[in-house]
Amino acid sequence: MARDEQLKKHWDMLVAQLSNQFSDGDTLDLDSIIYLVGVQELGQLNRKFKKDEKVNLMHIAICRLLEPYGYYQFDFFDDDGWPHYTMVEELPSLKAGEQTVLMKEAVVTYFLEKEYIV
Repeated sequence: MARDEQLKKHWDMLVAQLSNQFSDGDTLDLDSIIYLVGVQELGQLNRKFKKDEKVNLMHIAICRLLEPYGYYQFDFFDDDGWPHYTMVEELPSLKAGEQTVLMKEAVVTYFLEKEYIV
């Protein structure tokens, strides 16, 4: 199976599983899934987040998702348990579609590593 076909298969499976688990079957988009990764990485699952915290959760997720690609490196947890990352390498200039593919690939890899999908 070609790499793009495999990514699409895994992505569709992941979206279906997460949508059923977290949104009563309404289809989650990429941003919603990135947010869920941020909540997972923070580990504070049963609480409400303020608007600025939601933005920070998205940032945590993006850093964590792009860490295996060498763009970010985990630095430390602050006193409130929030992870902090250091940028190691600037992200390349990508077109919107290329950014989406990179993020979908990173999300799929993350959930494969967590054995949420197989």
